[in-house]
Amino acid sequence: MRVAVIDIGTNTTRLFVADLDGRHISAELTRISRVTRLGAGVDADAILSPAALAREFTVLDAYAGEIAELAVDRTVAVMTSAVRDAANGPAFAAEVHARYGIDAQILTGEQEAALTYRGATDTVAPDSGERILVVDIGGGSTELVLGHGRTAEFHVSAQAGVVRQADRHLHGAEATAAELAALRADVAATLAAGVPLSLRSGVQRTLAVAGTPTSLAAIDLALDPYDPTRTHGYRLSLERVQSLEARLLALSADERRNLPGLHPDRAGVIVPGTAILLAVMDLFGLDAIEVSEHDILRGTALWLSSGEPLVAR
Repeated sequence: MRVAVIDIGTNTTRLFVADLDGRHISAELTRISRVTRLGAGVDADAILSPAALAREFTVLDAYAGEIAELAVDRTVAVMTSAVRDAANGPAFAAEVHARYGIDAQILTGEQEAALTYRGATDTVAPDSGERILVVDIGGGSTELVLGHGRTAEFHVSAQAGVVRQADRHLHGAEATAAELAALRADVAATLAAGVPLSLRSGVQRTLAVAGTPTSLAAIDLALDPYDPTRTHGYRLSLERVQSLEARLLALSADERRNLPGLHPDRAGVIVPGTAILLAVMDLFGLDAIEVSEHDILRGTALWLSSGEPLVAR
């Protein structure tokens, strides 16, 4: 079976097409990412703006053509923080279904976390007893999922995402010291409120997915063009992430847009993303994270192969 997964996030909209052999992914055919900033302004106004929707449908039109060319058997669109937080989110999901005839799912935080953990741990040994933390820094929220091996046991969807934090705290092209301090304090408090003290120790392996960690790995490797085979599994120590943050803060907005390894469309959110990652590492006492290209896209494809209910609502 050939499946397509569209991940409609707060900052990016991504397309993943894969062939499934039973309950396994046998081949990845396409992986595309486009920055749409669908969630711009949602934190303040609680709606998806007409401009953001126009950007979104332009990208979805292109993805629909790609899906048609690849003769996909089933397509699902999963929608996360921005859509579930917006008053017009259900209307947007209904329009996506009407325009493209695809299954459009607004995920709960629980569903998002479960699918992300499933994708990130797909290649973990079935009998692994490792205590694993999966970190997914999104545009509107950050998903933290704790488990053992392939079994998720705790999750929180914290309202600390790169677009949300940028909209809330960063008001010019260059962040001021006061703005950064407020952003860091907000993120630290939000994460601490969501994770009980008893769960913050004993993590043996941390898998960090999505644009912030993959971009930091690409910057560290000076990748041009981007190569997911080199970022997947890349280890970033706490000291290296701190060094990368200092490097990013020393650059102007224009210099960040031209930085090897960083897509220009991510230049405006890499600073809050790095701050969130450092806050997660501080909360759990982590000395390093492992960058993973396996995320909610892969997890959703695996769910489609299983025939199981999405996740209990």
